[in-house]
Amino acid sequence: MDPPQGSPQSSPDAQGSRQRPMDASQGLRQPLMDTPQGSRQPRQQQYQPRRPDPPSGGDGLFNAVVTIFLFVLVFLVSSSTTGSSLSVLHQVPEGHVGVYWRGGALLEATTDPGFHWKLPLITQFEPIQVTIQTDQVRDIPCGTKGGVMISFDKIEVVNRLRKSFVYQTLHEYGVFYDKTWIYDKIHHEINQFCSAHSLQQVYIDMFDQIDEKVKDSIQADCTRYAPGIEIISVRVTKPNIPVSIKRNFELMEEERTKALIAIEKQKVAEKEAETQKMIALSEAEKNAQVSQIQMEQKLMEKNSAKRQEEIENEMYIAREKSQADANFYRVMKEAEANRLKLTPEFLELKFIEAIANNSKIFFGEKVPNMVMDQRLLGNYLDGISKKGRGDV
Repeated sequence: MDPPQGSPQSSPDAQGSRQRPMDASQGLRQPLMDTPQGSRQPRQQQYQPRRPDPPSGGDGLFNAVVTIFLFVLVFLVSSSTTGSSLSVLHQVPEGHVGVYWRGGALLEATTDPGFHWKLPLITQFEPIQVTIQTDQVRDIPCGTKGGVMISFDKIEVVNRLRKSFVYQTLHEYGVFYDKTWIYDKIHHEINQFCSAHSLQQVYIDMFDQIDEKVKDSIQADCTRYAPGIEIISVRVTKPNIPVSIKRNFELMEEERTKALIAIEKQKVAEKEAETQKMIALSEAEKNAQVSQIQMEQKLMEKNSAKRQEEIENEMYIAREKSQADANFYRVMKEAEANRLKLTPEFLELKFIEAIANNSKIFFGEKVPNMVMDQRLLGNYLDGISKKGRGDV
């Protein structure tokens, strides 16, 4: 191939000669050439950088194919995130399932999260969320039973579409199934509730029951007609009411608050009085119990003293009885001894001893009959003794 135009060429003198590598620090090439004397000397020459070769026909076609491929790849990737009908590769986000229409007809097959392929322009794709989501319904006007117009700024409905009912729900109610069964249904249920209750009930008395009643009503209809929709909870904000009525409610609330404060003060006073009463009762019961204990103590002391006296009396009686018995026994024994001892001979001996010991001197013509009398007494006693022996 001929060298391209504008490219540096070697001179005829340089052909067949060795060239020294380029000095990178100087940016110059110093070729060696033969001198007439036969010695080699470097020839100073300005270095000209080599220009790239123009692309040939094959290289240009390859570059065009690569450019088109990159363009198509970028288009497919960008279309996969936008859901374009022209895309071939599309992405299903996490928490969603892929739903497809071919020629306007809903296909039963669904896809899980990830990348998937479809036919461009023929198959349409839409991701459907199957995790818990919150729909906000705003500006809901309604009229109460008394004819007062009120409005709810926002009602939040936490719901979920069951994965196994995706095809059935979309086949019957379309992609915007939540408009039919959540947004429009909320308006209907709120109006039904307000029309059946007064402003007092809606705004104050039964406000805490609105969310449960609306949830139960929507869930009942969804279970009957759209079983794939699950209503988890409903959150209702305080409705907006006319300013004049709101002021009246505020005044009523102030009066109610004052009444509640008075009631609470009365309860506090009653509690304090009850506490004082309980303290007094407790004190009285304590004193009564102390008096009872003291009385029982004194009674026990009296009983103890009484018992002690009874024991002493019993001891005294037993002692006296024992002493009396001893005396009686002694007397009886002495009497028995005397009966055995007082014999006529003993008495006569005693009589004689008594007479002998008597130092009296009798004077007169006649001797006293005392000696005779003593003899007579001795004889009398002797007769008695004999009679006693005869009885024995």
